[in-house]
Amino acid sequence: MPAPDRNTIALAVTDGMLHFELALAHEVFGSDLSHLVTPWYEFALCGPGPVSVGRFRLEPDHGLDRLPHAGTVIVPGWADVDVAPPTALVDAVRAAHEAGARIASLCTGAFVLAAAGLLDGRRATTHWAHTDILAARFPEVEVDPDVLYVDNGSVLTSAGKAAAMDLCLHLVRLDHGSAAANAVARRLVVPPHRSGGQAQFVPAPVPTRSDHPLTDLFPWALARLDRPLSVEDLARRASMSSRTLTRHFHAATGTTPLQWLLTQRIRRAQELLETTSDSVDVIAATTGMGTATTLRRHFNRTLGVPPDAYRRTFHASQPDTH
Repeated sequence: MPAPDRNTIALAVTDGMLHFELALAHEVFGSDLSHLVTPWYEFALCGPGPVSVGRFRLEPDHGLDRLPHAGTVIVPGWADVDVAPPTALVDAVRAAHEAGARIASLCTGAFVLAAAGLLDGRRATTHWAHTDILAARFPEVEVDPDVLYVDNGSVLTSAGKAAAMDLCLHLVRLDHGSAAANAVARRLVVPPHRSGGQAQFVPAPVPTRSDHPLTDLFPWALARLDRPLSVEDLARRASMSSRTLTRHFHAATGTTPLQWLLTQRIRRAQELLETTSDSVDVIAATTGMGTATTLRRHFNRTLGVPPDAYRRTFHASQPDTH
């Protein structure tokens, strides 16, 4: 069998899928976004024939036998977790993985991956309302109910609804860089980055309510990433104690103030590596990391690659955001 086409995203559909997750994946990968990144993905809708998705009827472009030829296969949510997914779908997903495809499930699509044996011995997640069922039915799977998505490299799983978008943007970021993922997020008017480890119950990485006690603090901090900022600095700006700030911060973001700051510094460094020719020393200063050594250590620990290698991978494919 020929090697999978790394630029092809195949969306696997059968009767009984959830239309929200299916439409979401199509909006991210099936739209022509070549003005952002060239080449953009080749998108294939694959199914056994005309399928019913809720009150909608779909006409796939290809059969399920197309899945092993794709670089990435996305399995949308499975509507009824008490019903076993079709054998043809499970077999096709397993065959795609064996052929070298990256497999990603959205929401309860994790039940399809588990049925295919792809989650055995791996950490995985799904919608919080079904994590207990997934764990009981597939005891070899390490089910984590408290995260938005899990990236195991060749196998990825997400929680429900908004977390499915987070995983889709994560895939874009892996393939085309942070600037491209942020441009897609702006187009869709969604938050550009929520890390996979963030709690499922956290509504957003930056509060949007005007009456939230941290609403003004986030943009203030983001405008000062080039400066050293402590918890005390943030608390003083928010007019609250450090303990109260930490409590509000965790409720709003699922993480601590300092971890949130570090994440924002890394994301800013990614964009600068992609969109400028600034040296690593300059970027370290601009993002508040201090020295190139510090930036390299945190960057490598967070993303698994050093800044120079990241720049070589993504600097050439900058999105036009005008």
